[in-house]
Amino acid sequence: MKRVSPARMVRHRPVTGIVVAIVGGQGEGLDLTPMTEVVRVLQPEYVYELVYAGGLSGPGTTEPRYTSLGFFEVKQGAVAVVGDDVRVRGSVLGEVTGFDGSHLPDHLHVIVGGKVSGEALAWGFSLGDRVVIGPTS
Repeated sequence: MKRVSPARMVRHRPVTGIVVAIVGGQGEGLDLTPMTEVVRVLQPEYVYELVYAGGLSGPGTTEPRYTSLGFFEVKQGAVAVVGDDVRVRGSVLGEVTGFDGSHLPDHLHVIVGGKVSGEALAWGFSLGDRVVIGPTS
């Protein structure tokens, strides 16, 4: 089966949603493993979890430590692509580095990394915060 490279995704509209649950805190023992897919459809009215796993470098790697950032409900569905910016309250939190299905069929993890800093993780989320996942403006 052929895989779509993020470089081949010419244009796509952003995924938008709102924070519906705040988790916070670090987890261990889950072993996040990015899927081989670099593009995933995020559907309206579904809930996804944003997790930070800074040590991930791509499909086939495993990260035993991660930080759960929170859950968001998609309001406008679209595709999310590895490399897309993740914005919360209008500020770039980081970028999509992969997707993990270890909690499917309950929910999919959207893995965030790249530009994430300790300060970004510390400022936290509020219920109802707007989440936008899409190409760099």
